[in-house]
Amino acid sequence: MGIEISEQAAARIQALVGQDPARGLRIKVVGGGCSGLTYKMELDSPKENDRVFERGGAKVIVDPKSFLYLKGTVLEYRDTLMEAGFHLRNPNAKRTCGCGASFSI
Repeated sequence: MGIEISEQAAARIQALVGQDPARGLRIKVVGGGCSGLTYKMELDSPKENDRVFERGGAKVIVDPKSFLYLKGTVLEYRDTLMEAGFHLRNPNAKRTCGCGASFSI
């Protein structure tokens, strides 16, 4: 079980990284937020020991420690009148804050 990437999220990642096939979206879990843990995302290239998940050439990169919290997560991308951005459906999160940016296990 890894990280699932929706079709919309894959398309958005590819648009962000452009012509550099080595780069992808790094997702990290760090301490902070109102529920104890929060997600951090940035464009990056894989490093040694990273887990890399792909869909249609789009990469999601996760370090081993963060993967413990993200196993089984679905990465989606939403673009509506009310919100635009990546959204994580994390089955490991037992409690989330109102905005969904932080969580606890």
